[in-house]
Amino acid sequence: MAQTVNVGQMNTLKVIKEVEFGLYLDGGDLGEILLPNRYAPSHAQVGKNLDVFIHLDSKDRLLATTDTPMASVGEVAYLKVTDVNRTGAFLDWGMPKDLLVPYSEQRVPMEVGRSYCVYVYIDNSDRLAASSKLSLFLKETNDTFKSGQPVKLMVVSRSDLGYTALIDGTHLGLIHKSDILQPLRMGQKMQGYIKGIRPDHKINLTLQKQGKEARDELGEMILAVLEAHEGKSELTDKSTPEAIFDQYRVSKASYKKALGKLYKARKIDIQPGSISLL
Repeated sequence: MAQTVNVGQMNTLKVIKEVEFGLYLDGGDLGEILLPNRYAPSHAQVGKNLDVFIHLDSKDRLLATTDTPMASVGEVAYLKVTDVNRTGAFLDWGMPKDLLVPYSEQRVPMEVGRSYCVYVYIDNSDRLAASSKLSLFLKETNDTFKSGQPVKLMVVSRSDLGYTALIDGTHLGLIHKSDILQPLRMGQKMQGYIKGIRPDHKINLTLQKQGKEARDELGEMILAVLEAHEGKSELTDKSTPEAIFDQYRVSKASYKKALGKLYKARKIDIQPGSISLL
């Protein structure tokens, strides 16, 4: 059975022929695919396999490269616009031929020099393209996640409600502005958590751990900081949210709850301008 080769992705292909200008690889149903000399590793030889990325050149011919692009088909990346013409916007994605975002696939009009989060796909003409209309390609309702679950996030857009983030490369969710304790930027990647699932099955996100485990962890951190500073700290439940976040990377509400728990357990004493170990 012929090997299936995925255009716009990494593939492991066998070298079947060496010519003056490069190596030909077995592309299965797609035929022989050229790996130009400038991308051929020194250890390559006929009969051996190579890991290569399959893309299209300026004449839409299949080519192989050992270079790695900034994104593959089915992935989201934060890419810079290099040119805009009547066809659309063109993005630098680490390949010789820039990636096209047709006007119909632009969530907002793209400008040269600015960067945008885009999804890489293959269009109806079998060409590689990108879209900033991520909701056309990614799920916005939950069918996988549970509240409190740790996930990998990437900030992809901003609205009046907060920031939309890519979840584990497959879904979109919302970090509500009330849960944002630090400046965020487009394309930023970070650890996050599923805060909850809304009645419409859409996903709310948070950047802080939730629940008892998180409160216990924070309590241990507070005690450790007190022990390291002769049992005393001026960071109290009256301190500013910014000062609390700088020290513990949590909200003021979470910090106050942790202090309350430590106080009830008689592990700390709380004074108007300080807290101290008991």
